[in-house]
Amino acid sequence: MMIMQSDDSRLIESTLAGNRDAFGELVLKHQDRLFGTLVHLLGSADDAREVGQEAFLLAYEKLGSFRQEASFYAWLFRIAYHAAISSRRRKRIVRHSLDDYRERVGLEPEDDRFPTDPSANMQSDDAQRQVREALNELGLEYRDAILLKEIEGLPYEEIARLQECPVGTVRSRIHRARQLLREKLARVVEREQK
Repeated sequence: MMIMQSDDSRLIESTLAGNRDAFGELVLKHQDRLFGTLVHLLGSADDAREVGQEAFLLAYEKLGSFRQEASFYAWLFRIAYHAAISSRRRKRIVRHSLDDYRERVGLEPEDDRFPTDPSANMQSDDAQRQVREALNELGLEYRDAILLKEIEGLPYEEIARLQECPVGTVRSRIHRARQLLREKLARVVEREQK
């Protein structure tokens, strides 16, 4: 982890000294991870690309204010998260069916395991689809909190800063999101067993 931060520090210093290619290296290094999370937050690959570009542009403009107390990615992600929230407000995102979501996002579930049972991939795809549907049914504050915790692996304190709420509220949202997901998925399993 320290090697990554020192590499980022070197690239940041080089960028601040006028080397734009160094910032390009930072973009290449962090864009895939950022894009993946933005797709989940925004529900659209196009929106994720747009917000990601906006975040990198803002990061470039504000790079002189970056204090290296946290990682560059954490700082960048904070910028991207706020840009995503602003984008949601501007577009007033409405709920879509899973097929619409898959069309907009352009992602299909992936499973790199080698199944011993030929139906294993279908079962895995179906399970992933059901989890995505359950996530999409959650309120935005719950979905964001659980995605930031489970996908990004952020600590509660960082999620609280991003969502501009107390840590206790974040813990509550994540707990409630997990509870709602369990309930939704249990109903799916129950229906399938009938």
